[in-house]
Amino acid sequence: MTRPDAAHVSQSLKRISIFAALPPDSLAEIEKRCRWRHCEPGETIVDYLDSSNDVFFIARGEARVSIYSVEGKVITFSDLGPGDSFGEVAAIDGGPRSASIESRTSCVVASMPAAIFKEMLKSEPAVALEVLHYLVTKVRALTMRVYEFSALAVSNRVQAEILRLANLEPRQGKSARIGIAPTHAEIASRVSSHREAVTRELNHLSRMGIIERQGRALIVKDVDRLATMVREVKGE
Repeated sequence: MTRPDAAHVSQSLKRISIFAALPPDSLAEIEKRCRWRHCEPGETIVDYLDSSNDVFFIARGEARVSIYSVEGKVITFSDLGPGDSFGEVAAIDGGPRSASIESRTSCVVASMPAAIFKEMLKSEPAVALEVLHYLVTKVRALTMRVYEFSALAVSNRVQAEILRLANLEPRQGKSARIGIAPTHAEIASRVSSHREAVTRELNHLSRMGIIERQGRALIVKDVDRLATMVREVKGE
């Protein structure tokens, strides 16, 4: 159950990307206007089609953006981490939530009512520009996902998802280490497929020497080679 965050947890927005250009005094004022809470792993922070309109900022922990179908199938859009925000769309247009947000780990989040958020966008042009950039980045990412779902075979969608995860990690020569790799079922929910198809493709990539499992981690041994494979099927 969500509860007010304990006093020992730092209630800071310093890591939130859209506030990067703000001076400390302005950031401190914004922090005072937020409500702070702690969410346990697996807890729903906001529900799909919920009518609330707060904007949320993740100060610590990780969350997942998804929708559950009527049959209970989960469709995962993306994962969020420290520095990310969500809820801007509902705050701006007043519509219902476009997805559910669930905490993957223990999370500390700050929330800001839509009215205060829109007031801040007017008074802080630097923040408004960062929000525009953040939303455009999301639109581009979702556009690419729609293209992949429509034009690529399941095996290629799995390749694209592994590449996407690898590109989030620091490179170590040709390789990248995905520290806590998603399960085969989780990857399936991201690429609109089923676990068995994901397992087949990951085994294929392993035989090719492109990936290697090490405990909970997934090592992409040749990121450039995987990127070339994905570019070729996309016609880039």
